[in-house]
Amino acid sequence: MARDNHKSIKTNILSYFTAGIFVALGVFADQWTKILAVSHLKNQQPIILIDKVFQLCYLENRGAAFGLFQNQRVVFLMNTVIILIVIIFLYGRLPGERRFIPLRICGIFVCAGAVGNMIDRIRFGYVVDFLYFNLIDFPIFNVADIYVTCSVFALAVLILWYYKEEDFERILHRRK
Repeated sequence: MARDNHKSIKTNILSYFTAGIFVALGVFADQWTKILAVSHLKNQQPIILIDKVFQLCYLENRGAAFGLFQNQRVVFLMNTVIILIVIIFLYGRLPGERRFIPLRICGIFVCAGAVGNMIDRIRFGYVVDFLYFNLIDFPIFNVADIYVTCSVFALAVLILWYYKEEDFERILHRRK
């Protein structure tokens, strides 16, 4: 019994370490694209990649999507910390089976996106956005936003059609 518990702890530490590496890589990619956006787009005309469809344009976003909650930096930071704590807690409760890998991947991407935008809010007081689909007049966004949006969408699909109630019981009540 003690041997199984020791193996489980080692597996959990390795899992968190691996997730941490992937989160760091995701944050690095997000921050790198934002550095490029600041150096090439700030105080410049937008770069049109596909005419009337997609362009790169610099925006300092002090709110959330669609300009909601402007200048609510402390609220965003508190929400980010809470989200990170919940994901880290649930990540540790996920069984190590292949079936739960999609949940792990979603958690990693949500954390990478949350941390990427949190870094901007702490450093600058705003988030650097630079991707704009003008075809549909979608809000300007960044790589971290892509991580979070795609992961939340994937989570919704997984929760609705892939995972069963028993899977959630195993996660929440940590049954084998």
